[in-house]
Amino acid sequence: MSKRSSLALVAASVLILPGFAAAADCPLSNAVYADRDGTYQLKFSPLNSDAAAASNQFKMTVKDSKAVLDGYVMPSEDPARTIGMVMFNCPEGDATGADLDACTIWQGPVYGVDDKGAIDNLPGEKSNAVASIVLPAIGPALRDSSILGEGKQAVAPWDVFSFKECVK
Repeated sequence: MSKRSSLALVAASVLILPGFAAAADCPLSNAVYADRDGTYQLKFSPLNSDAAAASNQFKMTVKDSKAVLDGYVMPSEDPARTIGMVMFNCPEGDATGADLDACTIWQGPVYGVDDKGAIDNLPGEKSNAVASIVLPAIGPALRDSSILGEGKQAVAPWDVFSFKECVK
């Protein structure tokens, strides 16, 4: 490795490590993540219920838009995975399965990436925040949804959301 490459690697490490340290000091329920373009954000919040089926909840916001999507993460079995769903304009109160299907924009596995790059299921809300969250194929799902299009947001997000800040 050349001296120049070594210096670039050290500089990149120094720039990356503070974000990882901040994520480690933040409960996932207070973490905010952003896509690589800074257009989409995931803002986690506490569930405030030990009986909830979900392990995490978040709001997905879109820069320069009033669109707010609701996201939930829950454990599943066989195989053990964390499964997420992102919904838009769901009816309030009691909703049927058909109602929820109609307003669900994306559903799939949710992965957390730690500061060493290891990928695993997203931990529960009381765990420390992870360095990044991966929502596979969220971009194409949003591109095909009702939130993008004429007069609306034109850019779909990347599938990886990086830790941005801790909101207390």
